[in-house]
Amino acid sequence: MADKELERVRPRFVAKVSKEVMNQLLDGLLHDGVLNDGEKDAVVEENDSRADKARCLIDKVKRKGHEASSKMIAHLKSVDNTLYCELGLSSVQPAQPAAAGPVAQSGSASSVSSVEKFWKSKQDDPGVYPVTQTSFRNRVALLITNIKFSEEKMNRRGAEKDEKNMEKLLSNLGYEVVKHTNLTGKAINEVLIEFTKHPKLKHTDSVFVVIMSHGQLGKILGVDWKEDKPDEFPINNIFKHLGSKSCPALIDKPKVIIIQACRGEQIGSVLVSDSPNTADHVPQPEDLEADKLQFVHVEKNFISLLSCTPDTVSFRQPDRGSLLIQYIVEVFTPESYQEHILDLFMKVMRRVEQFRSHNNLQMPTIDRCTLTKSFYLFQGLLHNDH
Repeated sequence: MADKELERVRPRFVAKVSKEVMNQLLDGLLHDGVLNDGEKDAVVEENDSRADKARCLIDKVKRKGHEASSKMIAHLKSVDNTLYCELGLSSVQPAQPAAAGPVAQSGSASSVSSVEKFWKSKQDDPGVYPVTQTSFRNRVALLITNIKFSEEKMNRRGAEKDEKNMEKLLSNLGYEVVKHTNLTGKAINEVLIEFTKHPKLKHTDSVFVVIMSHGQLGKILGVDWKEDKPDEFPINNIFKHLGSKSCPALIDKPKVIIIQACRGEQIGSVLVSDSPNTADHVPQPEDLEADKLQFVHVEKNFISLLSCTPDTVSFRQPDRGSLLIQYIVEVFTPESYQEHILDLFMKVMRRVEQFRSHNNLQMPTIDRCTLTKSFYLFQGLLHNDH
């Protein structure tokens, strides 16, 4: 039984689990309903030391029995596989956890059946972007990762893990991955244009474009970037090349953009007082007049997730990769097929927001969202034969 497993590893868990991993476990267990808000707050607020928090957490979950303990073990495997294996939990079979690890795992026959049932329930929903078995089979994604730069000091240690994790994630979401590594700004632009000519775009239901590199506000840096000789790719070109005019094959199809790059040099944290926030005044839009001519929007059905707010930096762990990519892989689980892309991105934002390492804070941003319907990934839909 899983609760007995937690009892067995309790002393080593308390001694070894980090504060960051505990925060992620608390978030996952709250999402699964294993803990409620009061129980989560009690773990954090009623215990001073890291060890006391860990002891309180494992005891609360252990007392809830096998299913709750199974979910905690599954979450631990997802967020800290090294500790999971070190505790000797690799042989534990969780009882259908809500988050059994990244999408890289194949779904069982029963989970595929659940995905198919949910997919069928959404087929006639006018508020959902359509996904057919044919369009699912024609999914395609563009993945660009800059790791090594002409200026060696700019090399992005850990970025190879981001590339591997994102390629695996996209593949398990049903996308053929067109992968490029270590490109100049000009080359990024060229491969993006080439991508708009991919034969699958006509038949796909959606695309992902993921670019990971150094960056500045509005720009991705190419691998030949130097202070006296900028090598840059304008982010706006993504929307230009994939927009309705340049890429009619993607009209009315979701285009998901993920950018892991700094947008400036400022640290995304600030000391604040205890005074309540005052909501900014939002001006009301002016009256609009409708033309009788029918046009297609130049930029529509996009959603982009940027790793940080304007003018601030993004963080990357050399041994694990970028925070944004780590949490995307964590959130996009086989069980998340019932959550649409906006909700998944917001969950990623919350996870990154809660990460604490000294004063290094980071806040991802959903930008230029022109989706007019809910987009569900229906991951695992075709793992069985039809």
